[in-house]
Amino acid sequence: MPLIAAAYLFFAAGLLTAFAGIVWLPVAVGVPLAVCGAVSRNARLAALAMLMVAAALIAATTPPVDKWKRRSSGAAATDSGVLDAARDRAASAIDRVFADDAPMARALLIADQHRIPPEMRDRYASAGIIHMLSISGLHVAIIAGSVILLLQALRVPRVPASILAVLVTGIYVAIIGAQPPAVRSAVMLAGVAASKLTQRPTSPWAGLALGAFVPLVTPRTVLDLGYQLSVVGIAGMIASGSLSRRLLRKRLEGWKLHVGRELVTSIVATIITAPIIGWYFGRISIIAPLANLAAGPVVSVLQPLLFLTLLVAPLDPVAWFLADASRPLLRAFDMIATVSASIPGSSVAVVPSLATVVSGGVAVVALTVATASRYPARPVIVATGFLCIASWAPALPAPYHGGVEMHVLDVGQGDAILVRTDRGKWIIFDSGRAWKTGDAGRSTIIPYVKSRGGQVRAFVLSHAHLDHVGGAVSVIRGLRPREFWDSAFPQGSAVYEETLRAADAAGIEWNRVQAGDVMAVDGVVVRFLAPDSVWTMSLSDPNEASTIALIEYGSARFLLTGDAEQAEEGWLLDHARADLAADVLKVAHHGSSTSSGDR
Repeated sequence: MPLIAAAYLFFAAGLLTAFAGIVWLPVAVGVPLAVCGAVSRNARLAALAMLMVAAALIAATTPPVDKWKRRSSGAAATDSGVLDAARDRAASAIDRVFADDAPMARALLIADQHRIPPEMRDRYASAGIIHMLSISGLHVAIIAGSVILLLQALRVPRVPASILAVLVTGIYVAIIGAQPPAVRSAVMLAGVAASKLTQRPTSPWAGLALGAFVPLVTPRTVLDLGYQLSVVGIAGMIASGSLSRRLLRKRLEGWKLHVGRELVTSIVATIITAPIIGWYFGRISIIAPLANLAAGPVVSVLQPLLFLTLLVAPLDPVAWFLADASRPLLRAFDMIATVSASIPGSSVAVVPSLATVVSGGVAVVALTVATASRYPARPVIVATGFLCIASWAPALPAPYHGGVEMHVLDVGQGDAILVRTDRGKWIIFDSGRAWKTGDAGRSTIIPYVKSRGGQVRAFVLSHAHLDHVGGAVSVIRGLRPREFWDSAFPQGSAVYEETLRAADAAGIEWNRVQAGDVMAVDGVVVRFLAPDSVWTMSLSDPNEASTIALIEYGSARFLLTGDAEQAEEGWLLDHARADLAADVLKVAHHGSSTSSGDR
């Protein structure tokens, strides 16, 4: 392995572990290694070990995100303002030209995913092609290759064509905001071009390490999902190329060899990105190799077409013509994700614990070494051992030291709040959202509870809007709570009706919440303050009929308010003012301006 590649691995490992809050680990490992290297006169080992320690110290002293942004917004403000203005102009042009397809075009052209709905992200994650949904090294490489092909078609000599391609790529990367994956790809492309121009071949691992190092001038970049997928994905491509040469070249030829190579690349990339996808999305795609095989050719044609459309955006008739030509490809790309994600068993939910991800990461590094090595036995043994650890880690319950705990889960738009009693039983309040291919109950709540162990005693639904009831069916079927409490405000919700049917089929006791009802579990007392049946008779908005729960344990009090609006808050003040004092308040309706009135 080239020295720069080894240096990158040690440096990135130091940053990642320190940012994860485990600063002592790279120090505890690095210092003894450095001492061993010094004693054995192994300068390479000593230097790499000290580099890991230095990375950990850099991460430990890096300011938080908000402080970093304030500090970095000084001298470079003018330059970033110019780039932001160019990016804004590009975004406006995309909106004008692509209309309804603008959200996906923005993601693929300028790395703006703010308008991509959460259900679309989950669909692409289940299909295993989430890395294709935003600007990455793949997209930049496709654009650079297309520029070179165009220049060569215009009879531009190879050397000037390569230089112009690097310049065009650099300008494009700057315009889209210098996203870390794009910067990595641009630096790597420039390195490859320089290597060819000077006729000095270099290892692809060295080129990858050089490209991956540059964005780390901002240390927190190592935590960026796009950056991680870009680096690991290219590592998979390099490793799979070596594996294909050993396995396929003498056995296949023609189109069979090409398809075999692409399939090997997709399988290897899926395997080595699995820990990252599992950590961020709580699932691993099984269908990913085939989905990537189908989506690759589409993106290879779509990306340069979108780029060309952006270039000619000032010429409306030409831009509209090219945008119309790209729409079938956009539809085909989305159809591949939809079909792949809808196949039963296309993805599996995982419990993304730190131990699982670290073990999986070590296994991935070992497998990458094995695919690129002539002697793969040792790295395969190491990978197998750590895969066993990753497989068994979720079966070990998380440490629990008694006491009552409240867990507020990140389910995106929506609520999922869990209370754990001192005897390990759970009360679940709301179940997050649902989307076309899944829900928060299946992807987040069930793995979270299963990894910690304990029986679910009750499920409480504040109201039947999708961002609160979306995962209820999965929670009821997967965790089998003994009781189901619900405000029972009728609104014709299909998911709510399915939830009631699931509870009935499972034989779960259903209770309609009435103001004054009380539920007690292991000393935890839940007092329901609202809704009142007389009050709800005049309502048309389910938010105003939210279940309001006061949780008491000893002197501790937690007030959960669902999506109550100011009218229901007023009812509470008039009828239950004495019960509203609490240590913790779950702010109503996600902090909406229609809630939390002055009273």
